[in-house]
Amino acid sequence: MIIYRDCISQDEMFSDIYKIREVANGLCLEVEGKETSFTKESYKKYIKDYMKAIKARLEEHKPERVKPFMTGAAEQIKHILANFKNYQFFVGENMNPDGMVALLDFREDGVTPYMIFFKDGLEIEKCRLPSLEETPKVISSTMEHVLLKLNAG
Repeated sequence: MIIYRDCISQDEMFSDIYKIREVANGLCLEVEGKETSFTKESYKKYIKDYMKAIKARLEEHKPERVKPFMTGAAEQIKHILANFKNYQFFVGENMNPDGMVALLDFREDGVTPYMIFFKDGLEIEKCRLPSLEETPKVISSTMEHVLLKLNAG
C-alpha cells in the first residue's frame, strides 16, 4: 500500500486503494478528507501562499522541479479559477490552513466524482503488509500488546 501525505501538514490525503491518474501533464494527481469552503478571493490568497510554500520546499529538496512546477501550477490555477464554481474543497484531518486543499469535481456525467491533488505537495510512503509467514508473529505480538494493556488497566 502507498500512502500519500501532505508534505506541509503531514496529513494522510489518500492511498493507492483508490484509482489514481496523473493529469495536467503530470503536475497533479486525480483521485476517485474533510470538506472546507472558499470564496474565489480567499482561494486566490490561499493558493498563492501554498504555491510559495511548495516552491520553497522544492528549492530545498528537488530544485529541478521548481520551474516545471511553477509553470504548470500557473496554468492549472488559471483553469481552477475559471471553473471555480464547479469545485468543492477538502483538507486533511488536522484542518491545517497551510496544508494542501484537494479539489473535488464531477465528470461530464455529473455523477462520477474525482479529486485533484498537487503532486509536488505530496510525500509518498510505502507500507508493506506482512507476508503469510510473518502474519502469525504479527498477530501474536499484537495480542500480547493488547493483553498487557488490559492487565495494566
